[in-house]
Amino acid sequence: MAAGLRLGPLLRYVDGVNGDSATVWVEADRPCTAEVRCGNGANGRTRTFQIAGHHYALIPVTGLTPGTSTPYEIRLDGRAVWPPPDSRFPPSTIRTPVSPNGAITVAFGSCRWAAKPAAGRDPVGPDALDTLATHLTARAESERPDVLLLLGDQVYADETSTATRRWLSARRDPRDPPGAEVGDYEEYTRLYDESWQDPEVRWLLSTVPSCMIFDDHDVIDDWNTSAAWLAGMRATPWWGERVLSGLMSYWVYQHLGNLSPAELAADPLYAKVCAAPDGTELLRRFAAEADADPACVRWSYRRDFGRTRLVMVDTRAARLLREDGRAMLDETEAAWVREQALAGGPGAYDHLLVGSSLPWLLPPLIHDTERWNAALCRGERGGPEGRWARFAEVLRQRADLEHWAAFPSSFDALTRLLAEAGSGPQAPATVCVLSGDVHHAYVAEPEWPAVGPPDAGDGTPEAGGGGGTEARSGATPEARTGFTPRARVVQLTCSPLHNAVPASIRLGFRFGWSRAGRALGRALARHGRLGRSPVSWRRTGGPWFGNQLMTLHLDGRRARLRLDQARPNGRLMTVDERAIDGGDRP
Repeated sequence: MAAGLRLGPLLRYVDGVNGDSATVWVEADRPCTAEVRCGNGANGRTRTFQIAGHHYALIPVTGLTPGTSTPYEIRLDGRAVWPPPDSRFPPSTIRTPVSPNGAITVAFGSCRWAAKPAAGRDPVGPDALDTLATHLTARAESERPDVLLLLGDQVYADETSTATRRWLSARRDPRDPPGAEVGDYEEYTRLYDESWQDPEVRWLLSTVPSCMIFDDHDVIDDWNTSAAWLAGMRATPWWGERVLSGLMSYWVYQHLGNLSPAELAADPLYAKVCAAPDGTELLRRFAAEADADPACVRWSYRRDFGRTRLVMVDTRAARLLREDGRAMLDETEAAWVREQALAGGPGAYDHLLVGSSLPWLLPPLIHDTERWNAALCRGERGGPEGRWARFAEVLRQRADLEHWAAFPSSFDALTRLLAEAGSGPQAPATVCVLSGDVHHAYVAEPEWPAVGPPDAGDGTPEAGGGGGTEARSGATPEARTGFTPRARVVQLTCSPLHNAVPASIRLGFRFGWSRAGRALGRALARHGRLGRSPVSWRRTGGPWFGNQLMTLHLDGRRARLRLDQARPNGRLMTVDERAIDGGDRP
């Protein structure tokens, strides 16, 4: 029987500097030779590798011409399987940059629950990726983003759809843990099937290169919140298989495609898996080691797109969870992120994009609550075994208090790095932190001067963060970060692509940005005996609620941001558009 295409193709890496190579990911239904064939003679081929009875290939494509848009087809054992003969979509293409200094368009978002609509009605509203695909099919190819950044929660292992729950019930007794959640590798493959076989999304991912990083729901809600959380999970009989399967599937479905052909060629695990008749045990051992020792693997990565640099940061698996050494990134990982952000020295790029699934700058009340909670958990009030510490750990897990602010030393270190990267006479035009997770969108900007604007009521640009009045105590910005940025530094948060936001959550986030919320945060900061934060900030856009997608257009040293929300019948509605390169700085 001839090999068939089970999933994909996904256009992943496209060389953003030389413009002559790419990678395309596919899953076939049996072992075969997978081939990409382009109309201009560029091509690539490789044998599939096997994991847990599934067959995958990451096909390197060479011989592409810079500045071209090349239609391609997928062949398995020489038989054409993509595009489908009855496809209603434009051809899938590989578009390469015109020059290293050319303009680039970056679309980004997070949190896509992939459940299919029931009886034609989507319970959480139109899907932003579906809508983007529909929008692009009727427009010139030049309007397509050059890259799509998916900033976490590509699949929901702990919040499955009705269809997936039925599938799980047919496979095992749903009364056994983990119940309606996925439990092993085969069940993870079901999530990717459900997400990526959606016709619109399948076409979109076949023609727009994508960069991905996981967040908690790719494994489980609150993944690696704290040492106590992790100890509790490891005591359950099902967690071991769940986390191994989550890391294995992430490596196959997401991580490999983030790497360049040169990085793939230098990856010893990838070489061993491709050479083995069955790479399952090799990958299981790797995942077990990664779970036991986060420092032995790096999920973070860097991509350069001409004069734009992306540093994608793993904010989940690289954590140190001991209360006496709590950090978002271990020392090796933090040093690597710093090295990548500053590599090449002054003038190396015009725009720095830091991809972090979790926002750096949160609504001020949430930020101060997480700092206060971290102080209590480490024993600031009554010691690490006292009642305040016990209360704080329960609150931390129930309220998801595990963003950058909950790792205070890491928040301070990231703030200093962003200030340093944006400083000096050859500073970039922008330093943008791109995030998701929090199910609303907003723009926040740091107030580097020691004295910020007066507090404003809700509905106006608002100052906040870092303990309120403490952050305006008269210290110079150099004393607080060591640098005075010349670049425009912004937090750009966009979530969800497709998920629900209850009214109570909307009210909570609005309150978190309000004057009363900031006052409550300052009271918590005083109770936690918190020191001064290196930065304060204010909201300059949003909050916006809905299924949405942000897009950055970067051209030379100019930058424009657009926020589009999904509307019924495949419509994207622009709800905000602004320059962020200094032209409209408040």
